[in-house]
Amino acid sequence: MELLGRYLDRSNSISSVMTQDVVKEENLRDDLRFYFMSPCEKYRARRHIPWKLGVQILKIVMITTQLVLFGLNNQLVVSYKEENTMALKRLFLKDYSGVDEDDYSVAVYTQHGVYDSLFYVLDQYSQLGRLTTAPISYADDEDGKPWPLIICKAYYKRGSVEPSDESYDIDAQLETVCMSHHPKTANLWKTHNSSFFDLDFYRLVDIKLTFQVKGINLQTVRSRELPDCYLFYVTITFDNQCHSGMVKIFLDIDAHSSACRGWKISGTAQKNTHYLLMFDGFIILVCLTSAVLCTRSIVLAVRLLQRFSRFFHENYNRKVCEDDQREFLNGWYVLVIASDILAIIGSILKMEIQAKSLTSYDVCSIFLGTSTLMVWVGVIRYLGYFQKYNVLILTMKAAFPKVLRFCCCAGMIYLGYTFCGWIVLGPYHEKFEGLSRVAECLFSLLNGDDMFTTFAQLKDKNMLVWFFSRAYLYSFISLFIYMVLSLFIALITDAYETIKNYQRDGFPLTDLQKFLREHKDFPVLEESSQTDVHVRHSVLCCCQRVPENDDVILIS
Repeated sequence: MELLGRYLDRSNSISSVMTQDVVKEENLRDDLRFYFMSPCEKYRARRHIPWKLGVQILKIVMITTQLVLFGLNNQLVVSYKEENTMALKRLFLKDYSGVDEDDYSVAVYTQHGVYDSLFYVLDQYSQLGRLTTAPISYADDEDGKPWPLIICKAYYKRGSVEPSDESYDIDAQLETVCMSHHPKTANLWKTHNSSFFDLDFYRLVDIKLTFQVKGINLQTVRSRELPDCYLFYVTITFDNQCHSGMVKIFLDIDAHSSACRGWKISGTAQKNTHYLLMFDGFIILVCLTSAVLCTRSIVLAVRLLQRFSRFFHENYNRKVCEDDQREFLNGWYVLVIASDILAIIGSILKMEIQAKSLTSYDVCSIFLGTSTLMVWVGVIRYLGYFQKYNVLILTMKAAFPKVLRFCCCAGMIYLGYTFCGWIVLGPYHEKFEGLSRVAECLFSLLNGDDMFTTFAQLKDKNMLVWFFSRAYLYSFISLFIYMVLSLFIALITDAYETIKNYQRDGFPLTDLQKFLREHKDFPVLEESSQTDVHVRHSVLCCCQRVPENDDVILIS
């Protein structure tokens, strides 16, 4: 009893000595520990329900379901446009084989071929309703009359060419003459307007035929959705700009969808649309909730950082290092908020498309696809609470600055090869015809793809260019595969090995981690020496060693 009494007296004396500053320090330490806990640890510590985790799981399921449903519908739209493009090429382009030749559809090489192809378009257009198997017809204007087919020819204003004498006289100014006729009389043009079709091919630059047709995408009925009505702006171009003896024929289609004005359909299509609109609205509500919760966490983190900075300044007369400050500014929350914003915008666009108010399928796909990507990437944050999964995050974080600097240097060499390949090999190799194609070809070679084909496809008519191409390709492949790519992998491997060593031996402790472990070995800086001391740790110093007992793991 005497020993117990001494112990109680000592405890009472210690309690009386504790100051308000000590209580404030313990409260700050508890708040910091709770903030850096995992959702499960927070629940065990204070019975704090992990609302953010639950909302993120629900959001992943719902956004992925929304993306799949929209993707299936978008595939129907894209396939309808592509198949209509193919059908119209088959209808209006004479001798079309079904496969485009390079960047054009068909090419003709004689004057007779140009006239035949031109009149073939007019004849086919005049009997469109009897030829096509699709629900396509002529577009009507505001007065209910069919839109006319318009044909325009552009040619040099004046000119004479004598190749045998190596002489020419050309006025480079272009003149354009157009004619328009009713679809039903389009096949009479060659007799009523014979002078218009009297073409001077040495002056002719191009001929363009434009018309409009309408169609209905009935295949969406199978997916229990209302069919869309489409307006196709069709342009057929006879391109003679090169005057090389080959007239290229292009057929371009610009499709615009809209809600059909008069429709009647039985079944559950309209009811299904209402369900989808409700589902999209619920996704918007979930994303708003997620954004609010993450914003609240960011605000809480900023307040904790301010409290921690003020405590360090008042008690140790020093500033919190930059790496510790970054622990509070959680980039995962920013990623989640960005994905929520994109998902909300995409859902609104999808609802407008579903209600037939908008037709921006591609824009909606970009928003929904990017938001889904970010949502799934955000799951890595929760896997990071487990040591075995956290190695990927730590390796990426440690290697990213070095990899970024390395890519900047390697990118300069890559751009040099890109420009060089385009200017030298472009006229002789189809993979080097444009800057984007050169970059794609070199990236393919960098990954070891399609090497033999790239070598073999080069035309060997110019021996100087052929020898240069060999030196160019061999040097690029040797430099980037054996040196640049190996160094790139070495940087990541080095970061991975460093992380593994730290996980085995323990990570360096930062001031924040020392404070959470109740260490007292913080050097107090004099006011005059603060400007001379710069406390800086590497990115790895923000990580914790292998946890023991009550250690707190900081996931950045």
